[in-house]
Amino acid sequence: MLQRIQTIYLLIIVALTTITLFLPLAVISEGDQFYTFDATGLSTSVGEKELLFPTWGLFGLTAIIALIALATIFLYKKRVLQIRLCVFNAILMLGYYGLFAFFAWRITGQMEEPSFMVRITLSFPLISLILNYLAIRNIGADETLVRSLDRLR
Repeated sequence: MLQRIQTIYLLIIVALTTITLFLPLAVISEGDQFYTFDATGLSTSVGEKELLFPTWGLFGLTAIIALIALATIFLYKKRVLQIRLCVFNAILMLGYYGLFAFFAWRITGQMEEPSFMVRITLSFPLISLILNYLAIRNIGADETLVRSLDRLR
C-alpha cells in the first residue's frame, strides 16, 4: 500500500486539504476593518474573533474531499473503484473553487469598497487537483499492468 506513488499523492492531498480547513483563504479589508475568510466563514480578525458570515458548506466540502482521499488509499485492491473515487474527488475540488467564488461574491457584494487579498492556502486545492490527476494516472498504470499479467497466465 505505502510503496505505491499514488498513495503518497493521496496522503499529500489529505494533508493539504486538512491544512485548508484551518488556515485563512483570504483577507478582506473594508476601510480600516480587516476580516479573515476561511473554510468556516468570514470573521473579524482584530480583537475577539466573531463569525460574521458562516460558510459551513465550504468547510463540509473540504472535509469530504479529505475523507474521500483518505478512503481511496485503503482501497488499493479495487483499482477501478480507486480511479472512480479520484475522479469524483477531482469534481469536488473544482466545485470547491466554484463554491468559494460564490461565497466571495456574496460577501464582497454586501460591502461598500472591499479589498480582497487571497492567501497561499487558496492554491492548495489546485495542487491537490494536480496530485489527484497524477494518482489517477498511476492507478491506471497499475491496472493495465495487472491486466497484462493476467493475459500471460
